[in-house]
Amino acid sequence: MARNKLKALEVKKGDGKLFDGAGLYLQKRSVETGRWVYRYKYQGRSREMGLGPYPTVSLSDARKVRDQWEAILKAGEDPMLARDRLREEAQIEANRHDPTFEEAAHITFEAKKAGLREGGASGRWLSPVRLYMLPAIGARRITALHQSDIHGALAPIWKTKHPTAEKAIQRTKIIFEHMRFSGVACDPFVVDMARHMLGEVRHLAVKTPAAEWQDIPRIFKALSRDDASHLALRFNMLTLVRSAGVRGARFDEIDDRIWTVPASRMKGTVASAADFRVPLSDAALEVVARAEEWRRSAFMFPGGRSGGISDVAVAKVLRKVAPGTTPHGMRTSFRTWVQDTDAASYDVAETVLAHIIGGKVERAYARSDLLDRRRILMQKWADFVTGAEAQAVVYLANSSEQYKPAFPK
Repeated sequence: MARNKLKALEVKKGDGKLFDGAGLYLQKRSVETGRWVYRYKYQGRSREMGLGPYPTVSLSDARKVRDQWEAILKAGEDPMLARDRLREEAQIEANRHDPTFEEAAHITFEAKKAGLREGGASGRWLSPVRLYMLPAIGARRITALHQSDIHGALAPIWKTKHPTAEKAIQRTKIIFEHMRFSGVACDPFVVDMARHMLGEVRHLAVKTPAAEWQDIPRIFKALSRDDASHLALRFNMLTLVRSAGVRGARFDEIDDRIWTVPASRMKGTVASAADFRVPLSDAALEVVARAEEWRRSAFMFPGGRSGGISDVAVAKVLRKVAPGTTPHGMRTSFRTWVQDTDAASYDVAETVLAHIIGGKVERAYARSDLLDRRRILMQKWADFVTGAEAQAVVYLANSSEQYKPAFPK
């Protein structure tokens, strides 16, 4: 097939369709402008593929482009489909170096989730980003984001929901930093500038509602039923483990007066580096025994579905017997009791609550979980909670009376 038939002067002064051969022709709209077209056959069908405008694309350039697509045709691929494929691949590559903020958030989460509690399955890390950042800037390319965009997303909640807004901006900064270190040309400093624009907030932390420790025996006695919610609250009060850990308690986690709470149900990442052993008092073991009598699943305190009881169900019961308190507040009541009665040392009390003590160097050497000392404290606390301590005093004062540990029936 003849090719390269056109001369530069013909291209410049010609009009209409000017054929160069081998499928290339120029469709002139006027003497000054036109459009290059490559005409070819693929699987018996004639197709026309635009190669660009004239004079932006010269005759020489049009021939080079035609030759490239002609080689692809000879290789057995439709040039127009090949062009679409190459454009899509180029877009994917471009997006990899300039993802949307939503894409960047998920990329960052995937990189971090191994260090999050339960691999980030709860969704808490992404939650403030998903709620407040993605609706506002999720579809925007991260390199194009300005501090005013981040400011606009968080300004409505910066003062009214500051703890949540603080989490959102902290995680936004982490996302920017991760993408910058991954080769994306975004600037994490825009997050700092947005924070500056949002201004200072004097946030007064609201303390967790907690009962006076003197009222704990009354509350414990009021939890008199042997159903999942009452038993879970008793176990919560006697073990001082956080609510999520208690609600997910399983029978196979208890062995030889010790409840081993899996790391996945302990709060945070540093504190949950290992399983946590909880020494069980006599009263706590009685809760386990009563739960065993009503056993219908692997969970000690089963809920309506296959898992453990919900936090809503537990909180609802506690509100009835002790309005204004929370399951988590029992930990505060215990800690105050220790302070006021000098029941144990600081280290032992804090270890009961699974709090981190000391710096990294100190923790690297002091590795004991103080199990034996905690066992003594937990029994002393249980005696106070159940009223056994008070009854023992009465028994000592009047030895003719028979002493029986109190436990709600």
